[in-house]
Amino acid sequence: MKPTVYIETSVISYLTSRPSRDILVASHQQITRDWWADTLPLVEPLVSAFVVNEAALGDATLAVKRLQSIKSFAELKVNREIEQLADEYFRVLNIPQRSRIDAAHMAVAVWHNVDYLLSWNCKHIASARVQKILHNINEKLGFDTPILCTPESLLEI
Repeated sequence: MKPTVYIETSVISYLTSRPSRDILVASHQQITRDWWADTLPLVEPLVSAFVVNEAALGDATLAVKRLQSIKSFAELKVNREIEQLADEYFRVLNIPQRSRIDAAHMAVAVWHNVDYLLSWNCKHIASARVQKILHNINEKLGFDTPILCTPESLLEI
């Protein structure tokens, strides 16, 4: 069985965005393209309505590219329990209101027992601080915690 990977919107955005002149962003874009080509075939990629909705926002041409890139991925369902879990993560992780959806991405991945949550959001998702707090919350609630990581740290499966 292939490992399951919830692909958060930032990864899709790096994959489909116009080439950046910023060296760090350009590096993330290249790593994402490499991950997509080399690692994606080895995993079961998953998204949620949260990802689809975010991917549809912004520049229409880029939105079409983002949605096209994930059209074959399984979409995990969202339910009331996931929404409640997201509320708890939002509260405990002290995520800013404008980034509340980050808690929803984590809740979907946790509820559906996904192996990895892939993100370039190293502040509110793929960070050691968040990983530790999320693990502690989930341990109390009886959930497993996916590994929160960037494409760079999940180049090998």
